[in-house]
Amino acid sequence: MGIINNKNIIYNNSKTFFWASIFLPKRILNKVINIYSFCRTYDDIVDEGLPITSSQDAQKLEEIIKSYGISQNLIDELISGINSDVNFKRYKNNDELLRYCYKVAGVGGLMMSQALEIKNLEAKYFAIDLGIAMQLTNIARDVVEDKKINREYIKPDFENIQATVKLAEMFYESSFSSIQKIPFKYKFSIIVARRIYRQIGRKILQKGSMENYEKSGKIYINNFEKTYQTIISIFDLILIYIFQAFQKSHFFLRKYYLMRWAR
Repeated sequence: MGIINNKNIIYNNSKTFFWASIFLPKRILNKVINIYSFCRTYDDIVDEGLPITSSQDAQKLEEIIKSYGISQNLIDELISGINSDVNFKRYKNNDELLRYCYKVAGVGGLMMSQALEIKNLEAKYFAIDLGIAMQLTNIARDVVEDKKINREYIKPDFENIQATVKLAEMFYESSFSSIQKIPFKYKFSIIVARRIYRQIGRKILQKGSMENYEKSGKIYINNFEKTYQTIISIFDLILIYIFQAFQKSHFFLRKYYLMRWAR
């Protein structure tokens, strides 16, 4: 079956998602792998300047994720976002940046919520917020690498990197309150992924200057740090139930109203 249901796709492209995935039930894990694989495969095809029809894997994966109940509208929205990297122009403001993040990552969050069989609408808003937060973290982390391929999503200076990390923080915060609406058997995996990915942004801020940022190379979370963040995630799980009465409105939902296909 080629790349389908192959954990190596996640392991080779996102150590954080691979780490968090070990806490998912196998049946759901296979769905998550296939959705991630579709997004990753399509992104790679676009980066190489090839048509989607050139990849049998991508076409096969698209049919598989449709079988999970994922709509063509969501798939088209994701593809539209990824295709915007062709003939790329830097985004003029945060609204344009966040719309891009919604398409390539917020929509991915909605797809994952479908794989996790999440029915609660409020929890789907959480999926968008978390997807956007993670994409903003990626953008802040990959400024040097993106500049080399003429994709400056933000201005390549430390002030803008800091601002992007702080914007991501708003979405991480917004995503937290609705985790309690997700089925219990999936909660811990999502909390772990959220906490570890968020830590990447915090390590970026610790660099303090563009010079230190560039010297550090690509920022990542090592296994010791992942283990520590996983342990701390247990307390997050407890806090969700203690403070569930104090939920906040979702930042993305409140400001951007792009939930056309969440229902």
